[in-house]
Amino acid sequence: MPDRATSTASPATPLRAPLDVNGTDLTCADIVRVARHGTPVQLAGEALERAGRAYEIARDSGAKRAVYGRTTGVGANRHAVVTPDAVDQHGLRLLRSHAGGSGDRLPDDVVRAGLLVRLNQLAAAGSGVHPRLLRGLETALREDALPSLHTRGAIGTGDLTTLAEVALTLAGERPWAKGGPAPVPISPGDALAFISSNAVTLAESVLAWHDLSRLLRASHVITALSYSALGGSPEAFSEVVHAARPHHGSLHCAAEMRRILALGPDAPAGRRLQDPFGLRAFPQVHGPALDAADALERVLTIDVNAAAENPLIDIDGEQVHHHGQFSTAYLALALDGLRAALHHAAELSAARLSDLVEPDLTGLPPFLAAGPAGSSGIMILEYVAHDALGQLRHAAAPVTLGTAVISRGLEDHASFSTQAARSTTAAVAAYRTVLACELIGAVRALRLADATLPDAPVARAFAAVAEQLPYVEEDHPLSGEIEWAETLIGDFADY
Repeated sequence: MPDRATSTASPATPLRAPLDVNGTDLTCADIVRVARHGTPVQLAGEALERAGRAYEIARDSGAKRAVYGRTTGVGANRHAVVTPDAVDQHGLRLLRSHAGGSGDRLPDDVVRAGLLVRLNQLAAAGSGVHPRLLRGLETALREDALPSLHTRGAIGTGDLTTLAEVALTLAGERPWAKGGPAPVPISPGDALAFISSNAVTLAESVLAWHDLSRLLRASHVITALSYSALGGSPEAFSEVVHAARPHHGSLHCAAEMRRILALGPDAPAGRRLQDPFGLRAFPQVHGPALDAADALERVLTIDVNAAAENPLIDIDGEQVHHHGQFSTAYLALALDGLRAALHHAAELSAARLSDLVEPDLTGLPPFLAAGPAGSSGIMILEYVAHDALGQLRHAAAPVTLGTAVISRGLEDHASFSTQAARSTTAAVAAYRTVLACELIGAVRALRLADATLPDAPVARAFAAVAEQLPYVEEDHPLSGEIEWAETLIGDFADY
C-alpha cells in the first residue's frame, strides 16, 4: 500500500513508460512513483541542451566578472577571489568541505526522490552545472544506485551537506550504498551550482505529503464507520448547511461523508438532536487539514520545478543573477500549517474513539467489552491513541518560530524547512496509529450491535475489515490488531 511502503525496499519492476524529466512539469505523484514504485526516468533531450547552454554562459561569465561560488568562496568568504592556480580544484575543495553531515542515513525512498528532484531542477537550466552531472543523476536513478546520505546538516537554506555527499559519490570520492555507476568528473564551477538546492528536503516533504493526504482521505471512511456505530445525524453533513459557509475543505469533507454513507434527502434521522463534536464538527475540523495538504502540494509543485540555484544562470538573457531563492519560507510555513491542522483532525479521531466506548452513546457495554462483568474490552486503545496524539502534538510544534545567524553574520535567517519536513514525517506514523485505534473501535461496535449498513462504500469498507481483522470477544492483547489496522487504512483512501 502506498502509504505503508517500506523506505528500504527496492522499487518493484517498472510497469509504466519512463517519466520524461524536463524541468518544467514534474508532479508530486511522479516523485512518489519513482521513489517507491520503480517508474524509470529519462532526461529530455531539450533539457540537456538547455543545461549545456547554461553551463557555457556560466563558464564564460566567470571569465569576465565575479560569480559567487565559481570565482569566489562562499558564505562570508564571498569576497575571497579564487586564484587562477587554484581554480581547477576549487569545486572539489568546496564539496569536500561541505560534505560534513551527521545523524542517521536517509531512507532509500527519500534518496531516490531527492535524486529525481535535483535532476529535474537541474533540467530547468538555471544552475550552470556541466550536463554530465545531469546524465550522472539519470544513470543513478535508472540503475537504482543510491548514495549514502546523512539526515543532519540543513536548516532550510540549502541541503548543502546531503547534496555535497551526492556530488562526491557521483565523482567517485564516496562509496555508493547501493550500485555504483562510473565516476563523473566535477568541473571547477559545478560545486555550488549542484548543492545550491533544497532537493532532499523537498523530497522528504513530498513523501510525507503523499502519506498524510492518503490518511486524510482514509479518515472519511473511518469516520463513516464511527458514524454508523454511533447512530449519527445526517444534518451535520447537509449540503444546505455547508453551502452557507463554503470553505473548500469542509465542502469536500461533507460531500465525501454523504457519498460514503449514501446520505440522500431521505436519510434516517440520528439518535440524538446534537451529536458529539467528533461527528458534528468533523467537516469544519477536517476541512482545514484537507486545504492545508492542497496548499502544500502547490508549494511543492512550484519548488520541484524551480531553477532556484544561487546564482541563477539566465540563458535567455545570458546573464548571471545573485539572489535569495534558496530560502524555503513558503515550504516551511506550509508544512507547519499542515501539521497544525492535522493535529486538530487527529484530536477528533481520538474523541470519536472515546464516544465509541461510552454506553450512553452506543447502547453497548462499556469499552465494548463482551466478557464477564469488569472486562476491559478496548479500554487500552484510548491510552494508545492519546500517546500517539501526544507525539503528534509535539510534531505539530511550529519550527518556523526559530532562526539562525551563521557564517559570520552574513546569513541571518533560516526557515528550518528541513526540520519541518522531519516533523511532518513523524506525524504520519502518529496519525496512522490514532486512526487505527478508531477503526478497531468502530468495527467492534458494529459487530457487537450486528448493525445493518446501507448499500454504500461504508458497507464495503466494513466488510473488508471484518474479513481481515480478527474478532476476539474476550479480553486479549490488542497490539497485533493495531498493527494490522494500520496496514489496512491505506486501502480506505481509494474508497
